[in-house]
Parts: sequence; C-alpha cells; structure tokens
Amino acid sequence: MSELQAVLFDMDGTLLDSERLWDVAVYELSARLGRELTHEVRESTLGNSMQGALAKVFAHVGREATPKNLAEAAEWLNGRVRVLFAEGLPWLPGAAETLDAVKAAGLGCALVTNTERALTEVALETLGRHRFDATVCGDEVASAKPAPDPYLRAARLLGVDTTSCVAVEDSPTGTQAASTAGCAVLVVGTEVPVPAGPGRTFRNGLVGVTVDELRDVASRRPA
Repeated sequence: MSELQAVLFDMDGTLLDSERLWDVAVYELSARLGRELTHEVRESTLGNSMQGALAKVFAHVGREATPKNLAEAAEWLNGRVRVLFAEGLPWLPGAAETLDAVKAAGLGCALVTNTERALTEVALETLGRHRFDATVCGDEVASAKPAPDPYLRAARLLGVDTTSCVAVEDSPTGTQAASTAGCAVLVVGTEVPVPAGPGRTFRNGLVGVTVDELRDVASRRPA
C-alpha cells in the first residue's frame, strides 16, 4: 500500500460553489436553444466535460449537435460563465482550510477539473494559484472525466503514482474518473448520489477534514 503523497481536488461543487453559476448559464442556454431545461437533464450534466454536457442539452432541445453548433454554444456558455465567475465565486465551507492543511503537511496538491483552462484561470483568482503544484483542465487531455486521463495527467505532473493519491470529488463522473485512474476517493457533499465502491469514502463536506483523515482514506484503497 502506497503512503499518501498527494491530494487531487475537483473544483466545481467540491472547492467552489460554482455549480449554482453554471446552473444559471446552462438554463439560459437551453432557453436560447428553444426549450426550458429540466432539473433531470441539468443533473445529468453535472461533472461532464463541456462537449458531454452540451450534447445532452442539444438532445433535450431537439437540435442537431454538429461541430459548428456545439462550438457556438460552447463559446456562448463560456462567455456567460466567465461573467458570472468574475462577479464572485463563493468557496464551499472547509475547502480553503483543507487546501492549506494539505500544503502545510508537505503533500502534493493538484486541481483536476473538467472546466476548460480559460474559465479555470478566472477561478484560480479566487482559489489562489499558490495552493496548487499542478492544474489540469478538461481541454488539456485526450478525454475528460469520466475517463481517467485528467487524474493520470495530474499524477504525472506531480511525479507520483495515482495509487499514492487521494482524489476529492463530488460527482459520479469525477469519482469514476478518479477510481479508474487508481486513486482512493473522498466523496464530499454531492447533490447527485455517487455509488459506493472500493476505495471510496463518503463525507458530508470538507469542514474539519484533517491530513490524518486523508491518510486514512488513502489506506482504504484496494490493493
């Protein structure tokens, strides 16, 4: 069993309460495309890559998901979310303290998100770039979550094996990506139920998380 060397954090819904801002933009986009979005469809897009989420919205509104249509929708959505991010990104309780505890313990720390780089850079103004040794975005890998690529890349950038990492996630998509990559996973306060599985530990949120607790999560990863 590998000793804990790094903690890999999802962003939206895990560190930042940004899913509420994405909600605004995605609902507005669906209306612009001709049909009000349902809660069920929005829920199904949580944690998806940009293209994955847009494909579900296009299917819902009955529009053809051509490369041109998807590109135009992505450009509009990114622009709208950038405005919302710039107006203020709220931290989730305990998130900043957990990041600082990881850094103080000398562990590697990475941000691993399906959000594209341009928007992540805006979010990093709130998160603080100094808190991360590496950042990986959804448009920087061959396949975004639920594929394991983002977590595999983060571990490579940190110079560690995924089996010595704990991923902190809030969605089924992200949890699947982390588990497939070989990480132990701390699943926190998710709105969408995440199925139990080997190496997965569940917690209501990040308030009060300690490094010893993260080490315990790492120790539960299956051999």
